[in-house]
Amino acid sequence: MFKQILYLILFSSLLFAGNVYAIEKLEVQGLFSSKVVLMVDGKRHILAVGKVSPEGVKVVSKNSNGAVLEVDGKQKQYDLGSSISTTFTKRKSQKETIFINSGGMYTTYGNINGRSVRFLVDTGASAIAMNASQAKKLGILYDKIGKRSGVSTASGYADAYQIRLKSVSVGGITERNVEAYVIDGDHPGPILLGMTFLGRLSIEHSGNAMTLLQKN
Repeated sequence: MFKQILYLILFSSLLFAGNVYAIEKLEVQGLFSSKVVLMVDGKRHILAVGKVSPEGVKVVSKNSNGAVLEVDGKQKQYDLGSSISTTFTKRKSQKETIFINSGGMYTTYGNINGRSVRFLVDTGASAIAMNASQAKKLGILYDKIGKRSGVSTASGYADAYQIRLKSVSVGGITERNVEAYVIDGDHPGPILLGMTFLGRLSIEHSGNAMTLLQKN
């Protein structure tokens, strides 16, 4: 009898444990050839189809618009860049920590207008900057919507277009209506995450880590 009661208690505990975690925010942030970038309550995961995040979100399938995810046994289409929230509480400050790489640079994955990119974090750059080829891949019609300008680069003066990005994200941090520059030619190589984004955040350095904190 005691063993039966014990088994019932354990079984009930397992059922309860499976429902303890309630996901408050879920977003598909990027699509790659065989993987999906998910942001689950401020934590980023890169998962292949069929894999499950530590929070219990399963990637069922991937398509051109986003991915089909399974949460609490229910499958649903989540479009790229769309954020699903189950809470209406005040947004918490988001924090993202980026570690220096072997080349002495801070690089990280993120999104521009819902499209996956790789950033070089550069506090010395006055604005987000990318070259023309990168802008075209992101579907940015810089030569039609941008304002002609010029910028100083490591190679000297270059023609550029001043634009506004609908959204820029790193981890759980998203800022909207962010100023950026598209530079003619091949400069810069990586997309620079400059101060038009970083200037809106608090930045802390500790050893080989840089922590970005979104202000309330």
